[in-house]
Amino acid sequence: MRHETRIGWDGVRLAKLNQHQQALADALGHRFATPALLVEAVTHASVGANGRDNQRLEFLGDRVLGLVIAEALIARAPDAREGMLAPRLNALVRKETCAEVADTIGVGPALLMGRSEQASGGRRKTALLGDAMEAVIAAVYLDGGFEAARTMILRHWGARIDGVPERARDAKTALQEWAQARGMAPPDYVERERSGPDHAPEFVIEARLASGEAAAARAGSKRAAQQAAATRLLAQLGAPSA
Repeated sequence: MRHETRIGWDGVRLAKLNQHQQALADALGHRFATPALLVEAVTHASVGANGRDNQRLEFLGDRVLGLVIAEALIARAPDAREGMLAPRLNALVRKETCAEVADTIGVGPALLMGRSEQASGGRRKTALLGDAMEAVIAAVYLDGGFEAARTMILRHWGARIDGVPERARDAKTALQEWAQARGMAPPDYVERERSGPDHAPEFVIEARLASGEAAAARAGSKRAAQQAAATRLLAQLGAPSA
């Protein structure tokens, strides 16, 4: 079932995909009845105007992805309780995982973005790729319905779903558990730097323990920078991150 919706391109129903966008559509395995949806999904805010970018689709795609992955986890682990399912879900839908999938199917080359964003390596940025992947999911959902989106997601997340550890944890959770096991307070995350334009900020976040150990990392979102900083600090401590 297709969904009638107002898309960001003022209701335009047809658009010609460029070479990279067509390659992306082929990799997705979905034939778009409304190619403008895919164009919107790969349009970054640095080049979009008047709402003609992928932020609204990103919002929707995040929810579609979460539902499909949650459904798949329930089916694969019928006896698992919520406490075991939630960390697996988080590991599979987090921005870093979305960016990994985006990289494998060619989202980066298909992106439309401003010159400054291109010059700063935007096609390789984790946060930007992750956001675009979520927007692409929404484009498939709006164009072909839930089953089309589900088929596409399971096609590209299937091996990851099967391989996610039973007790998967993100780096922040692992670091907090490491600290608590040693009687420490939870780690602090301090924003040390913010740079870049509002539509594409970069953050430097420092993860710090009460005992003084600390590590910092840079990323395109606070969440991603926090995770990266926690990963670095766990590595310094010689502690596993998953």
